[in-house]
Amino acid sequence: MNFKEAAKLGSYISKDYAEDLFRLLANYSSISASEASSRLNLHVKTVQDFLEAMFELGFLDREEVYEKKRPYFRYMLKVSKIAMELDLSPLFPDERKDAKTGIHIREKKDAGARFHTARSDQYISNIAIWTGTGRERTERRINLSIPQGKFLFHLPFPSADYQSITSIMKKAQVDISNTSEILDIVNALLELGVIEQDYSGTR
Repeated sequence: MNFKEAAKLGSYISKDYAEDLFRLLANYSSISASEASSRLNLHVKTVQDFLEAMFELGFLDREEVYEKKRPYFRYMLKVSKIAMELDLSPLFPDERKDAKTGIHIREKKDAGARFHTARSDQYISNIAIWTGTGRERTERRINLSIPQGKFLFHLPFPSADYQSITSIMKKAQVDISNTSEILDIVNALLELGVIEQDYSGTR
C-alpha cells in the first residue's frame, strides 16, 4: 500500500459510520448504496463514496445490475480482515549518490538567510529564511542535524569558488553514512534559493 492509498483508507476508516457499514457488508450477500444509506440513516452520497473507495482499495467486489432499465451497483465484501502495510522503500535514497555528491555548490549572495552557529562554534544549528515581501514576509526556521550543521559550516561563501558536496563533506569530517541527509538539506536549500549550483559545465 502506498501513501495515497493509506491516506484514503485512513480517511474513510476513521468515520463514525465505517464499522456500521462494514457490519452491513458482512451480513448481506450484497448491498446497494441506497439500501445501506436508508438502513443507517445516512446520505446516499456519503455511503456511495465509502463503498467506491473500499472497492478501489480492493476490499469489495461489485456488480452492475438493472432495475427498470436504470443501472446501479451492488457491493460484496471480499475480505474478512484489513491490514495496512505501508511500503516505505520508495522513500529510501537511491544508489546514485556519487553523481549527486559531485555537484558544485556555494552560498547564494543576498539569499535572505541567517546561519546560526551552535555554542561550540563548530557547526550551524539552524537556518532562518525570510520569504515573501512587505507585510507578507514570514520567517521559516530549519533546525539541522549535527552532520548537516557541520557541512553547512564549511559551505563556501558567495564570493568563494564552488566546491563539490564530496569535498565539503571531507573538509567538515562528515561521514559518508550521512550522505542522504546532506543531500536532503542541499536539495531543500537549492529550492529555497539559499545555496546555488555551478551550471557552467567547466568542472
